[in-house]
Amino acid sequence: MNQILVTKKLYVTPELKRKKKMYKFDFILSAFLVLVLVSFYIYAEYDRNKSEEVSQGILESVDIEEDTTTAKSDILIAVLNDNDGTATRELEQNQQRMLEERNNQNNNQETQTIDGYNYVVDSRIYIPSLGIQYPVFHGVTGNANETETLLKYSPCKFHGCNPNEVGNYCIVGHNYRNTKFFSKVPTMKNGDIIEITDMSGRAINYSVYDKYTVLPEDTSCTSQLTGGKKEITLITCTNDSKQRVVIKAREVK
Repeated sequence: MNQILVTKKLYVTPELKRKKKMYKFDFILSAFLVLVLVSFYIYAEYDRNKSEEVSQGILESVDIEEDTTTAKSDILIAVLNDNDGTATRELEQNQQRMLEERNNQNNNQETQTIDGYNYVVDSRIYIPSLGIQYPVFHGVTGNANETETLLKYSPCKFHGCNPNEVGNYCIVGHNYRNTKFFSKVPTMKNGDIIEITDMSGRAINYSVYDKYTVLPEDTSCTSQLTGGKKEITLITCTNDSKQRVVIKAREVK
């Protein structure tokens, strides 16, 4: 029996001991890396949840005035028996004044700060089919670092006209591949409704009419050539972040 035990011990060579140590080291290293990745995922999800809370808190605190105006700048009014053009000029002046007041309301909003960057709340976006509602931030300087920082907390105006005015109001948001921010935007379909409420309280519904993907450097979707119509464009990443999903919507008359 002793001879057999000794014989077995002879098979435990230095090379085998070295391999066992390597296997143990590899196992410990793999377990450590898995732990780090899991911890990173948990922290990232926690950070996103906190950003969601910040965004919703800002949305609740936004002071959106009720729109009590009856005349709209995009309504065509026929003036009869206006021989000298006085009524027409007054109408045009009133429409211009209303437009300037709306622009001033946007420009005079209280500036807030996140992580050292200043912004204003430009509008509120609500997408019933996705069950999401967020403030839309507009950075004061519009530089890339500012926009990237603000995007951690809410969708942002990327380009275009003022909200609910003639032109193409472009909004960009993160796709976190969960339920936060614009993660579910790529699932939208033609006919889905997007509601934009500007800071004067004017709410307009837009109906999705197109969805496609483009390369990150392709910004043709931000064109302001809308044929005199009010449009909005939503932009987010594909799930692999290699392309951009573009949602085009037009005002519902």
